[in-house]
Amino acid sequence: MRLTPATVLAGLPEWANATISDLDGGLTNRTWLVDAGDRKAVLKIDETPRQLPYNERRTEAQIQMRAAEEGLANRVLLATDTVYMTEYVEGVVWSLDCLEVDANLEQLARALRRLHSLPLTGRTFDAVGAAKDYARKIEDRDQAKISDCLARIAASPLPPNLCFCHNDLVVANIINVPETRFLDWEYACDNDPFFDLATVAAHHGMTPVQVGTLLDAYFDGKGEQWREQLNRQADVYDALLWLWEAACRD
Repeated sequence: MRLTPATVLAGLPEWANATISDLDGGLTNRTWLVDAGDRKAVLKIDETPRQLPYNERRTEAQIQMRAAEEGLANRVLLATDTVYMTEYVEGVVWSLDCLEVDANLEQLARALRRLHSLPLTGRTFDAVGAAKDYARKIEDRDQAKISDCLARIAASPLPPNLCFCHNDLVVANIINVPETRFLDWEYACDNDPFFDLATVAAHHGMTPVQVGTLLDAYFDGKGEQWREQLNRQADVYDALLWLWEAACRD
């Protein structure tokens, strides 16, 4: 039987009278807002169980709840192989203009330092494996670009230290409530902390001045000496992003 919001909520008496409305979802799941009046939740139903490079939903829940205990994520209410339900919290979801405010970048840096200090998740981000998986899904029309992206990712040195990372810090996954929290933990695992910083910088085309503000806030005013490490991870991110976007088109 195909799961629907109604069949999921039928097993949750506390949400029996909730209203359900569509939200924009991902490529492999549909998403709904569940509103019970005094509380709200976000419900996701996957077409099939999650596989690498995603976290399995139960693993994602464990990771997200670890972050939620530190005020860095919303709580998980339900997780099965194909169902994921989290609390909905009112706040300001970031957009590109949020990156133009120094106070936002400084608050983001403080949140990332806390995130990166959490205990390791036990799974290491496999950029090469993810890249090869994306490449297999792309038609051969641009083999030179595919090969270039794979080579850039493979050439990236292993991180000298692994940290608990989010790994998908686009602005739509950042929310101020008013403290900064992160949404969508499907890629979260252990990685180079510069990957999170580089994702913010590279994905949104941040200016050198904005990058400097972010790095200085993260490294207590000594960010410039770490710009090269950020740039290396930004190159990895850009290559992964190209492969992912090309795979989604095919």
